[in-house]
Amino acid sequence: MNAGFLDAMKDLAEERGLAYDVLRDTVIAALESAYRKRHGAQGAVRVELDEARQAIRVIATREVVEHVRDPHLEIAHAHAIRLKPDAVIGDQIDVEVTPKDFGRIAAQTAKQVVVQRIREAEREAVFSEFAARRDETVTGEIQRRDDGNVFVALGRVEALLPAREQIASERPYAIHRRLKLYILDVRRSARNAQVVVSRTHPGLVRRLFELEVPEVQEGIVEIKAVEREPGLRAKIAVVSHDERVDPVGACVGHRGARVQAVVDELAGEKIDIVRYSDDAKTYISNALNPAVVSQILIDDEARSALVIVPDDQLSLAIGKKGQNVRLAARLTGWRIDIVGMTEWQARRQSEPAPAEPEEVRVYDLAAELGITAKDAIDYLAELGIEATSHASIISGEQADQLRQVLQGGAPAAAGMPDEAPEAAPDGADDPTDVAPALDGAGES
Repeated sequence: MNAGFLDAMKDLAEERGLAYDVLRDTVIAALESAYRKRHGAQGAVRVELDEARQAIRVIATREVVEHVRDPHLEIAHAHAIRLKPDAVIGDQIDVEVTPKDFGRIAAQTAKQVVVQRIREAEREAVFSEFAARRDETVTGEIQRRDDGNVFVALGRVEALLPAREQIASERPYAIHRRLKLYILDVRRSARNAQVVVSRTHPGLVRRLFELEVPEVQEGIVEIKAVEREPGLRAKIAVVSHDERVDPVGACVGHRGARVQAVVDELAGEKIDIVRYSDDAKTYISNALNPAVVSQILIDDEARSALVIVPDDQLSLAIGKKGQNVRLAARLTGWRIDIVGMTEWQARRQSEPAPAEPEEVRVYDLAAELGITAKDAIDYLAELGIEATSHASIISGEQADQLRQVLQGGAPAAAGMPDEAPEAAPDGADDPTDVAPALDGAGES
C-alpha cells in the first residue's frame, strides 16, 4: 500500500468535515468489497489497516479439516498447525490472504465505493446538522431561481425556499441577496439532504426578536404568541417575568430601534406588540390595539367575544379588509365580533323588555277559585305560603300551587279538603261581593 494512503485519508476527512473513524470504516468496507469481487472470496473476510506500518492485511476465517474441499472456507490441518501449533480439526482460525497487489480493477472498485460512502456520510452529516437546527433562523444567499422556487446557499448546503413560503412583496428575489430564513423542514433525498426554509412562518418573527432583544434571549420577556399576514402585518403578545421590565418597551427598544430592525428584515411588515394577559377581556382589548375598546362581552362556552367600540374607532378596530380583528382573533384564540356604540345602543333598544313577574292578590285568587278569602288564606298556610289578609299579594307561582290543589286534581295537603267547598247558601257572604268592597285596601 502507498505509504501516504492513510495520511491522505486523514486529510480528506478533515477537508470534508467527516469523522476520521467513519471514513476509515468506509475504506475498510470498500477494500473488503473490492477483494471479494476480485478474488471471489466466500466466508468471513475482513480487512485490517495497520496504521503504524502503513499496511493493509486481508484476513479470512477458515475451518481446520483433514482434507480440504473448499479452499475459500477450509484449511488443511497440516497447514493450520504451522500457523497455530495447537490447532485441532474443527477449529476456526484466521489466515492472512492479502494478495501481492489488489490490481487496477480492485483499486478502481475501492475508489468508487469510497466516493459513494463519503457522499452518504456527508449527506447524513448535513441531515443531522440541520435536523438539530429545525425551527431556528439562518442567514443565506440567493443562488438561483427556478419555476417560482428559490435556492439559497447555506454554507455548503443549498436550501429550498418554495413559492408558498415566500413573501409576495419581496419577489423577485435578487441573486446574491442575503436574508434571514426560518428552517421549516429537513428531508432525506436520493442525492443529498434537502433543507426547506421559509420567509412567511410566524416562527421567523419570534426568532428575529430573540436576536434583537436581549431580554427575550434571557427569558425575562416571553413571547406568548405570534400571528402574521406575511409582508403586511404581524401581532406578537409578550409578557414580562420581571415586574421591573416593561415587555412592550423592551421589544420596541430605544426610539423603536429594536422593532424597526425586525421590520426592515421583513420588507416593511408592520408589527403590533401587545401585552399578554390571563384575563380574556384585557387580552382581547390589548390585541385590538391601536383601537380603543369601550366594552367587551364574553361568552366562555362559545369562546366568543362581542367588542363594543366608539363609532370613530370602528374602522380602526376592524382594520383594512378585516386584518386587525382577524389577527387579534388568531392571536388570542377567541372569536371576535365588533360593533360600534350606535349600533349597540340600537340593538339594546330594539330588544323586548323583560316580562314583569306575575303577582296576585289573595281576594282575586279566592274569587277565581270560588272560595272565601279566609279559606284561601288557610289553604295557603297549609301549603307553607304566608298571606296575612285578603289584600296580601303572592307570586304567580304560589297562586299556581293552590290552583293545582283545588282544580288540578293534585293530592291535597294535610288538613285540606279533597274537594273545593260547596257554594255558600243564599244570604251567605259571597267572595265576589266582598272583593270589590276591599279594592284598594292596604295589607293588614
